[in-house]
Amino acid sequence: MSQNKQLVQTFYEEVINGGDVDKIDELVSEDFVEHEEFPGISPDRDGVKDFFRLLRSAFPDVHFTPEDVISDGELVASRFTMTGTHEGEFMGVPSSGRQVTVSGIDIIRVRDGKCVEHWGQFDALGLLQQLGALAAEAPR
Repeated sequence: MSQNKQLVQTFYEEVINGGDVDKIDELVSEDFVEHEEFPGISPDRDGVKDFFRLLRSAFPDVHFTPEDVISDGELVASRFTMTGTHEGEFMGVPSSGRQVTVSGIDIIRVRDGKCVEHWGQFDALGLLQQLGALAAEAPR
């Protein structure tokens, strides 16, 4: 496994699944740039910490399963599945106690052994539907 791929795997295992937000300082560069916008979260390393604290407070048992991880030079792409139980407010939606499963894709640029950029897409519509914030089907 390439070092860049291993770095991303470590991020999933220790930061996201393990809840070790302080590990971000080791894995993410000080000049990190986040390209996936999230309301109220800054697009930098501190924002990454804020996001994962927020995610874990909303879904204490959050777990990301990397389904495919592909590395090409500085870029690592990962297709993942996120699962968790909604036990705290998320995206303005109060705790519902519901189990959720959503998929997404991360693309991370790694340079000098640290994550320097991230682009991501996840099924926000599906998540909001599973939380009961939006109807699962459009009215007819």
